[in-house]
Amino acid sequence: MIVAVIPVYNEASTISRVVEETKKYVDLVVVVDDGSTDGTRKVLKNLNGKVFVHTHIVNRGVGAATATGITAALNSGADIIVTLDADLQHKPRDIPRLIEPIVRGEADVVIGSRFKKPPQGMPFTKIIGNKLLNFITKVLYGFESTDTQSGFKAFSRKAASKIEITVDKYGFCSEIIGEIKKNNLKMKEVPIDVIYLDKQKGTSIIDGIGIAVDLILKRFSR
Repeated sequence: MIVAVIPVYNEASTISRVVEETKKYVDLVVVVDDGSTDGTRKVLKNLNGKVFVHTHIVNRGVGAATATGITAALNSGADIIVTLDADLQHKPRDIPRLIEPIVRGEADVVIGSRFKKPPQGMPFTKIIGNKLLNFITKVLYGFESTDTQSGFKAFSRKAASKIEITVDKYGFCSEIIGEIKKNNLKMKEVPIDVIYLDKQKGTSIIDGIGIAVDLILKRFSR
């Protein structure tokens, strides 16, 4: 059973389309509304067929929403879990490519990398920030990835059951890298296409600094 997890916060204009496209490639879609205030909840009420909606009363952060969604997916009996964004940045048509290494038994976690080929439309500051966080991750964990901050991932049931997400906000992606290393999980990367409709969204420079600090603290707290 393949289950998609989509954390959403104030994406009323895109979430319906993302869910409908995602349903073509999975058995169930778990949407976690992370305290939206823009009408997203009303849109979610009109979704039907292969969709389960979980609601956070207040905004807790994308990491917390992802953790909630993964737990719900495991409880639903998922064999493979895919996480993706609600803003159309990720293309659901890439899901078969993302899960293939897990189906073949070649990986426990697959990261959809925006850097396996030149990223189209990604702001320069985000490119530099991602490369810096990739470097810090390699130094701290001896773990090399071209896109440590990608939210488009696939997990086997075994991996999803072992990985613990405790960081509520953007730093959860770095935390997952540490968990992959800690639990000796097999990781692969596959290229994905992304669209940046809103170049101001996502991690800021301040967020990036916070992620780096969290990554360092988590590494030396073990």
